Amino acid sequence: MDRQRAEERLHQLRVELNEYNHQYHVMDNPTVSDAEYDRLMRELKEIEEQYPEFITPDSPSQRVGGEPLPFFEKVEHPSPMLSLGNAFSFENLKEFDQRIKKATGREVIDYVCELKIDGLAVSLRYEEGLMVRGATRGDGQTGEKITSNIKTIRSLPLRLKEPITLEVRGEAFLPKREFERINEEKAGKGEALFANPRNAAAGSLRQLDPRLAAERALDLFLYGIGEIEGKDIPQTHTESLEMLSRLGLKVNPDRVTVKGIDDVMDYIDYWREHRLDLGYEIDGIVIKVDDLALREELGTTAKSPRWAIAYKFPAEEGVTTLRDITINVGRTGAVTPTAILDPVTLAGTTVQRASLHNEDFIREKGIRLGDSVIVRKAGDIIPEVVEVLTEQRTGDEREYEMPTQCPECGSELVHLAEEVALRCVNPQCPAQTREGIIHFVSRGAMNIEGLGEKVVSQLFREGLVRGPADLYDLTEEDLLPLERMGKKSVENLLAAIEASKENSVERLLFGLGIRFVGSKGARVLARHFGDLHQMMNADQAALEEVDEIGPKMAESIVTTFHNPEVQETIRRLEKAGLNLSYKGPKALPVEDMDSPFAGKTVVLTGTLASMSRKEAGSKVEALGGKVTGSVSANTDMLVAGEKAGSKLKKAQELGVRVVEEEEFLTLIES
Repeated sequence: MDRQRAEERLHQLRVELNEYNHQYHVMDNPTVSDAEYDRLMRELKEIEEQYPEFITPDSPSQRVGGEPLPFFEKVEHPSPMLSLGNAFSFENLKEFDQRIKKATGREVIDYVCELKIDGLAVSLRYEEGLMVRGATRGDGQTGEKITSNIKTIRSLPLRLKEPITLEVRGEAFLPKREFERINEEKAGKGEALFANPRNAAAGSLRQLDPRLAAERALDLFLYGIGEIEGKDIPQTHTESLEMLSRLGLKVNPDRVTVKGIDDVMDYIDYWREHRLDLGYEIDGIVIKVDDLALREELGTTAKSPRWAIAYKFPAEEGVTTLRDITINVGRTGAVTPTAILDPVTLAGTTVQRASLHNEDFIREKGIRLGDSVIVRKAGDIIPEVVEVLTEQRTGDEREYEMPTQCPECGSELVHLAEEVALRCVNPQCPAQTREGIIHFVSRGAMNIEGLGEKVVSQLFREGLVRGPADLYDLTEEDLLPLERMGKKSVENLLAAIEASKENSVERLLFGLGIRFVGSKGARVLARHFGDLHQMMNADQAALEEVDEIGPKMAESIVTTFHNPEVQETIRRLEKAGLNLSYKGPKALPVEDMDSPFAGKTVVLTGTLASMSRKEAGSKVEALGGKVTGSVSANTDMLVAGEKAGSKLKKAQELGVRVVEEEEFLTLIES
């Protein structure tokens, strides 16, 4: 076959195979036999092997997964992937409905009800119709690039039916049948089983070797648009889902648009009875306001949209026997008792442990060793002991006494003022050190891929790591002798450790585990001071001047940075080459700025030709402005790009200053 004929035949094969794939995996309507599909795929691969220069990113052959990655790259989401607020009763739903009505002045609200898939939230980026990037949700602001892995999902089109540029969001999941197949295979090999389909889906998509993801038949439902360019934005969520379907993306057919909260509750009642009939796991129902203009009006909080809520199915309960209580020491020294249970199946998973919170909880529940207890999974996630079945006691049950000494270091446990929990206050306690390192490498902190709890514990047992700074001294010679550490695994781990040196300093600050300093507080502090040394030299008064930093947090920061051991850790981290500066947009004090945005509340809408809205927002914030997502009477300026919609209309109605892109660029330059 000559080159011209090969190129023509490849194009024809790709069109046919992609259509057959869509019919089978999205429409559930196969139009060709498996044998014929396999024959065409073999022909495609043979021609591509002969003419590799004709391989395209959307070729069906590109779903098999490429070479293993050393670590996952970070991806900034164009707009935050917010989590949803939860409702656990119909009363909660009615309250949600009343809030919507009060805020909008509407008597009846149209809602879209969707099944809440128990999987992994993902973001997909298409440019001119071609799939160019897949990412996890991560912390909502930043995710991990999993393009090679997500391409292995057969129901995901690598090219849309229109040459459109957009970002879409959805849920990747593992069907029940595939979950059972994988666990049967693992059992046959004597390997640990996956706890549930959600963990299996997350583990598959976060494999550094895409070929392993390709071995598992993951699926995907898309449920929303994060960003769209060059096309009219739909007016309702219902229209958005219909548009996604027309583009060839898989949306869940078991959705409904209803009028009023009563119809929402009817939909929930139906699926509460029929959820086990589905081929995948769901843990609730998502309820969203259908009208997109109303959503803009309602806006969001820092964590979740005001226009949506997730109804969680009631927790499943089971009866089992509490055999023992073990004690865990956390990174802050807090001691947590954990119940050891006879195995019981709840919400599709086997439960053998449940948190008992603290000594007071054990006393209030009257828990004894050997008791029959009712256990449930709160929100289908966290196992907890609900009740002791005292009527089933035989007299063999035993009272439990909390230890007076730390099980890890032997130090006396104490109750600090106004605290319920017992605490080990020995700063040299190995449990606290180990848990501190686990926190340091976690996704929200330094995010070092491959350094999970088991690996850190192994490094700690072997004496290779006694603090965060020791991680950056690890060598191939240190790691290769360890269990389950092959040469490739070691190379990937060392590459991930090296890559973490480039993190912006807020990740390091959060990773240090300073009491009361969460990820948001770390970001606020890093942005304000710009450099870790500046923060270390700040006194409590200077820290309290920072927005959102209160006296308790400020005192904790000062105490931590005056600790000689912490100072030595930071010195070693700096010597190892870790970045100690803030890499995000840095805002000067508003009063020091000669800026048209200083102290102003700005809303961005529509498509800007010169930059993304995220970039524009960063520039506004760097110049002293505050960027919000919705227009209100408090808005000072609206920057309107092409195809500005309801926000522009509302700004005009409220008399808010409207700035077009050309003027916006002039203001920035000035």
